[in-house]
Amino acid sequence: MKTLDFTTSLLVDQTPEEVFNAINNPRGWWSEEIEGSTEKLNDEFTYHYKDVHISKMKLIEVIPNKKVVWFVMDNYFNFTKDSSEWKGTKIIFEITQKDNKTQLHFTHQGLVPEYECYDVCRKGWGNYINNSLRSLITTGKGQPNPKEGGFNEQQHPSDRIIRAGKK
Repeated sequence: MKTLDFTTSLLVDQTPEEVFNAINNPRGWWSEEIEGSTEKLNDEFTYHYKDVHISKMKLIEVIPNKKVVWFVMDNYFNFTKDSSEWKGTKIIFEITQKDNKTQLHFTHQGLVPEYECYDVCRKGWGNYINNSLRSLITTGKGQPNPKEGGFNEQQHPSDRIIRAGKK
């Protein structure tokens, strides 16, 4: 049975350790607007992009040089009818060796075509994984969203809700 979850893969010359370390540095490839720890099992962090997208993630599986799984604890989009579409989904990074190269297989489990955000999110993940994360892995520099002033109570009401852990 074919899965409808969003997936993409890339193949690089760098080691599994270099790929693993890059994944665990989402400030270097996804967004500089991340608050919290992003490396160890049970770490939690909040991702923020203007008032458009705010997510709270928890690392639920971390196998060095092989796998990282983020669980989306909470989510807010300002451009969908169901602003919490990602909530309860998993973002999975699997690292394998393939012909003296390292393959990264990315899956956003639960990001399916029925979601209103699917097309926008598919394009976003495609760019972040295949361009920014690839660049961080291969050159040491990604293209994350820049920091825009940090988290504060005036940022957006959804930010306060997610940071406080409320629905």
